[in-house]
Amino acid sequence: MLRLQGAAQHYAWGTTNAIPELLGSPATSTPFAEYWLGAHPSAPANAAGTDLDDLISEHPEVLGDASRANFGDQLPYLLKVLSARHALSLQAHPSRAQAEAGFEREQAAKVALDAPERTYRDSWPKPEILIALDEFHTLSGFRDPRQTVALFTGLGVADELTSVIGPLSERRGAAAVEQVFLDVLSLTGERAQLSELVCAAAVTHKDDSGAVGEFARTVIELDEVFPADPGILAALLMNRVVLQPGEAVFVPAGHMHAHLRGTGVEVMANSDNVIRGGLTPKHVDVCELIKVVNFDPIDPEITHPEQISEGVQRYPADCPEFAVWRLDPAGRSVPLPGAGSARVLLTISGSLTLSDAGDALDLTHGQASFLAAGETAELTGDGVAFLAAVGTR
Repeated sequence: MLRLQGAAQHYAWGTTNAIPELLGSPATSTPFAEYWLGAHPSAPANAAGTDLDDLISEHPEVLGDASRANFGDQLPYLLKVLSARHALSLQAHPSRAQAEAGFEREQAAKVALDAPERTYRDSWPKPEILIALDEFHTLSGFRDPRQTVALFTGLGVADELTSVIGPLSERRGAAAVEQVFLDVLSLTGERAQLSELVCAAAVTHKDDSGAVGEFARTVIELDEVFPADPGILAALLMNRVVLQPGEAVFVPAGHMHAHLRGTGVEVMANSDNVIRGGLTPKHVDVCELIKVVNFDPIDPEITHPEQISEGVQRYPADCPEFAVWRLDPAGRSVPLPGAGSARVLLTISGSLTLSDAGDALDLTHGQASFLAAGETAELTGDGVAFLAAVGTR
């Protein structure tokens, strides 16, 4: 058991208070967007004075035999705290096969890893799960086209938008969504000003109740960050999901999403592959979007943890790279799940103690630990923690 110190990421969209409060440090005007607890080489956590990626490189046996057989000598997941003040870009992530093929293709073309037009920065997929710590708002997958038309009609702009959203009425399912989404990304001239028309209409409906009011408020929220951006129209094809603390949303390969605001624990495969789809000044690879994104309309599913044993709940995540548990000992002694895998434990409230073969590590909120695959530990105390380990299938 080693005490783990994470790496902070100060992206402009981050909040200034949530992560410092969790870590027990004073807030400043500096945004704290993410706090990484993993071995990603761009921002590794520190394990008792050693960067975690270096520790794993020197002692790969800490990963466990099964993990090494499936993923090589690297930690296959990254646990982080994410705190968003405003909307992030629209994005999706590739499958393993798509990531491997895309990375090989760009390597062969000698596209620099840090080039703005680079899409695949590694050969890994990036499934992820976001677990809310407070009320968390996100866009997740595409809405049924008929519902989207009804919402634009409710704003009173459906007729003016016919040249753009017409296919939502004329075609069905994924074909309709894909056509409109890709068309929006290429709007120019007078058509590019249609987003301004929608934003103006939204202001008059921002106090409405029901779905139209929520739709209008989403428009205004996005316009405050990305004024008159055509990508707002792309975002309005998507479902808005509100998570309460403890609820989660799983993001599989090809799933378009964009976090809007809130703080949560996020666990993902250890990758930096992002296929952007708008609301960003960064490179948008339309050809790759067509290959990767699943445009099928869905009803987004809010995930709840499953009770495994007293004090142990597991979040369903259909991927081999990671598994996630919520641990709440409530004064009892709870054996740590995920034995045989390297694990990362983050305490989010209260005070907890990790014990293993006579050794003990006290943890308060915001403190974390790394456990090697061979360690069999128990957790006691009155507090709540999240634990990540390698997944199984």
